[in-house]
Amino acid sequence: MRLDKYLKVSRIIKRRTIANEACDAGKVCVNGKVARASYDVKVGDVINITFGENEKSYRVLAVSEHALKEDAAKMYEQL
Repeated sequence: MRLDKYLKVSRIIKRRTIANEACDAGKVCVNGKVARASYDVKVGDVINITFGENEKSYRVLAVSEHALKEDAAKMYEQL
């Protein structure tokens, strides 16, 4: 699954366009490398997102095309 779509489906970022813009701006890293929106997310990847001075890290636990609100939080764990 594409990185921008994963960020939206897992509800880490609310809109896919915002996720896409964050990737284009170099604010999203996967496994320590700046990632493009088209990066193919796999289970076990570590995603780092920088929002201003805040940096958050997430480990991918599951990849699913669709997720209910209750299930979205089970797709990742915050580090």
